[in-house]
Amino acid sequence: MNEPAPSFGALTLAFARIGCLSFGGPAAQIAMMHRVCVEEKGWIREDRYLHALNYCMLLPGPEAQQLATYIGWLTHGVRGGIVAGLLFVLPGLAVIIGLSTAYALYQDAGWLSGLFFGLKTAVLTIVLEAVLRLSRRTLKTRFLRLLSILAFLALFALALPFPLVVVVAGLAGYLRARRLPAEAAAAEPVETQRPRSPLGTALLQLGFWVLVWQLPFLVLSLVAGAESLAALFAFFSKMALVTFGGAYAVLAYVAQVAVENYGWLRPGEMLDGLALAETTPGPLVLVLSYVGYLVGFRTVPGLEPVIGGIVGALLVAWATFVPSFIWIFAGAPYIERLRGKPQISAALSAITAAVVGVIANLALWFGLHVLFADVHRLPLFPGWTGEGAPGLWWPRLASLDPAALILFLVSAILLLRLKIGMVKVLGLCAAAGLLWRLAGF
Repeated sequence: MNEPAPSFGALTLAFARIGCLSFGGPAAQIAMMHRVCVEEKGWIREDRYLHALNYCMLLPGPEAQQLATYIGWLTHGVRGGIVAGLLFVLPGLAVIIGLSTAYALYQDAGWLSGLFFGLKTAVLTIVLEAVLRLSRRTLKTRFLRLLSILAFLALFALALPFPLVVVVAGLAGYLRARRLPAEAAAAEPVETQRPRSPLGTALLQLGFWVLVWQLPFLVLSLVAGAESLAALFAFFSKMALVTFGGAYAVLAYVAQVAVENYGWLRPGEMLDGLALAETTPGPLVLVLSYVGYLVGFRTVPGLEPVIGGIVGALLVAWATFVPSFIWIFAGAPYIERLRGKPQISAALSAITAAVVGVIANLALWFGLHVLFADVHRLPLFPGWTGEGAPGLWWPRLASLDPAALILFLVSAILLLRLKIGMVKVLGLCAAAGLLWRLAGF
């Protein structure tokens, strides 16, 4: 049975709202899109939403923005994908450019510390609600529950890359389906699928989008004095192809290269940029536009620093986010055709179970950092420390923020018990948090 497609105007309004409220990282953003597109609007079915999410989890780049693009493509083709994907990013991009301007001019990010304090507590509730809902609806067998737990432990304790985790889960589901074909065949019926383009047409479309993606680099290569911007665009184009695992997976490398190799940033400025990005809606990878802003602000001759900064930020955003549209428009028609094939469906169901573990891990990490001021990683093995070493995130209990805990509990009651609307809860918690900080607590 086909879902009722939204009007183009309804889709635009919905993703404009999502783009303005998508705080809290990928877990919160995935939860918000599920709540709006599946729960409230009924535009796509649960299984189709998860099918799209599974594909996006396997791609480089911001998976939440790719999911928004996929949903838009499912409902209104390429124009729907472009609008949904852009609206998911543009509000946060506008905010990060404004904050980067203030930072570049005044070198002070401390005033942001309490701006979205209350908002994060409400976002934590949305994330937990998503974990609970997805767990109830997807972990229907002992095998899937086991996969979800193992995925959570692999990420939380062993710090394994999550693309590896979901690929292994998919392989396990596929092999289990081959061994138990009767179980794999018990899949839900698949509704009418979008027709696939001929291979030649698909390759031409792919070539067109790649040309669109790299067009700024071709222009910058011909402009005198734009060498720094061309190098910036080329570097972040490469990053867009390897950023598996979201922003945190690539931030350490970008910080090292930007400071040591190129001299774009001073030590510590990447952490300031991360603080700015965490107070904005949209993908956390928008912090890369902050890097682009500082490069444009400091290194482009012939332009006012602020104008150069805006150009740099927009170039990095283009290099980072346009590939996400390419992955969806080129790959989604083929991914849709895999739905309903028993062994492939079993593999994707296993990936869904792993994704629940991924989101649970993100939720726990986010929750610890919202509720506690001091969170550190305890190594599992003595002497094995550093980036990627196995260990457990653990808070210093004395650093618990009572105000954050109270606001979190209030938002949980309002959202989960009293069923108050998401926007109202976000607004109430944001106002309460701001008043709390202004009162000097």
